[in-house]
Amino acid sequence: MDDHRVVVITGAARGIGRATAIAFARAGYRIAGADIAALASSAMDYAPATPEDLARTGELVEEAGGQWLPVVFDQRDMSAVREGFAKVVDRFGGVDVVFANAGVQGFAPLLEMSDELWHDQIDINLTGTANVLRVAAPLLIERGGGRIIITSSTQGQHGTLDGSGYSASKWGLIGLMKSAALELGQYGITVNALVPGLINTALTRHEDRYAQIIRSGGNEPTGDVQKDEQTAAAAQCKKLPLGVPWVEPEDVAPLVVFLASEEARMVTGTSFAATAGDSANITA
Repeated sequence: MDDHRVVVITGAARGIGRATAIAFARAGYRIAGADIAALASSAMDYAPATPEDLARTGELVEEAGGQWLPVVFDQRDMSAVREGFAKVVDRFGGVDVVFANAGVQGFAPLLEMSDELWHDQIDINLTGTANVLRVAAPLLIERGGGRIIITSSTQGQHGTLDGSGYSASKWGLIGLMKSAALELGQYGITVNALVPGLINTALTRHEDRYAQIIRSGGNEPTGDVQKDEQTAAAAQCKKLPLGVPWVEPEDVAPLVVFLASEEARMVTGTSFAATAGDSANITA
């Protein structure tokens, strides 16, 4: 059991963050769940996480036997990130694992994209994650080493129709991960990336995402959310070797727990995917 170890999870209010928090609780970790728990960007076409969402994650963590600390911050704000991590250290004594998972996703053609849509994805996904690493790494060094896992995406490994901002941010995270692995290995810190496929979360279950899938197949969405959802799901089932429309967050969480474990001590500077086979469409 890892009951002496402390993990900080960003984007913990729901989705992959929530599922991973529960998985870490079952593995005996103490969990600090960070989230903005508010509207991060008005350019996104889905409901933001709420304080109630973050509280529910905490309830599920405690039901799974874990100790829980909620932390609210906007990772674009470096001072807020520092304050958040200080609360974790004050409560749990230090940090051993960081799962930098928070992010947003929006879609628009490059020629029609608003400044807000571009900047929010880069600022939250890429710069915000870098802020988390820059604050967390010294804390891991103080503990004599640790683990950092960053959530990228399959869209950070290939181009994305109408999704240049998101692809750019997630591709940048791969570069951040590899660079951090080179720099932090001397301190006993491993740095790796989680590459989720299309996950069954609020980030993907909305009209803009369905429309993007449909357009990628050479067709046009109807604008009827239910019809477009069915069309997108059918397209995904046809595309993915395992024949599912999207992957459940609970199917991704074990990868993160493994990368945080002692068994993964020689694994660093690389990516691990849970995509129901979509990875077979990517070169490497």
